[in-house]
Amino acid sequence: MTATVVLDARALLLDMDGTLVNSDASVERVWRRWARRQGLDGDEVMKVVHGRQGYASMALLLPERPMEQNHADNARMLAEETADTEGVVAIPGAPEFLAALRDLPHALVTSADVPLSTARMAAAGLELPGVRVTAESVGASKPDPEGFLKGAAELGVAPADCVVFEDSGAGIAAGRAAGMTVVGVGPRAAAHEPDVVVRDLTQVRVEAMDDGAVRLYVG
Repeated sequence: MTATVVLDARALLLDMDGTLVNSDASVERVWRRWARRQGLDGDEVMKVVHGRQGYASMALLLPERPMEQNHADNARMLAEETADTEGVVAIPGAPEFLAALRDLPHALVTSADVPLSTARMAAAGLELPGVRVTAESVGASKPDPEGFLKGAAELGVAPADCVVFEDSGAGIAAGRAAGMTVVGVGPRAAAHEPDVVVRDLTQVRVEAMDDGAVRLYVG
């Protein structure tokens, strides 16, 4: 049995896909169609795309292709994903986790844009955090730490005082590069060496401290 880990933070930074929302069915449908159009192996494509913005995944998969073509493709695919919410559901424990954070410092930091993040959170029946860092907010995709650093800055909290919740290799690397403690969520996370791993958000308990800090019981 895994022991409970206690983490103290001034703010929590939350990824969306794979962390709060299970959108794997939609991601698979859209990206496997793209893979077929490009003549790529769908299984190999799926190893790359989680956690990154679409154009960044395309740049890794088709390194010779002009970046403007990646950005154009990315815009089309974001629209496809926004329209495809079939099978999008909350990660177990996500509604209760977000409810516990309602009056505590937290932000959504996602590689999705505003329309996609709004559609997926709504499809999963989840409340959007008041502070959101989306694809439009940053110049670089995860694993670059820009999104997490921006989230910390918007909350007025030092990076070292933030805990990140992430599921993907790119996101976990971004959290580490930002100098933050990283909780890995779900089956993809363990291989990327976050500080702590949980099966889902039912294994996280939140306690508000008298000084405004957040205490997490993880595991």
